[in-house]
Amino acid sequence: MMREHAKNGNTVFFSTHVLDVAEKLCDRVGIINKGKLVFVGTFEEMKNKFKENTSLEELFLEITENE
Repeated sequence: MMREHAKNGNTVFFSTHVLDVAEKLCDRVGIINKGKLVFVGTFEEMKNKFKENTSLEELFLEITENE
């Protein structure tokens, strides 16, 4: 249902702590750490900026540890 809604041109805001689900479902991700938005973009952009060949969870930990 979320994908259909998005395909119709709508924005779907999906909040989760289950990062493997976010990795599979979301086109773009935002990382919030201590109330501050520290990254917004696609999973591919995140991998290019921080670390290739890793999971969203590992990237999240790396990004938030540096803040």
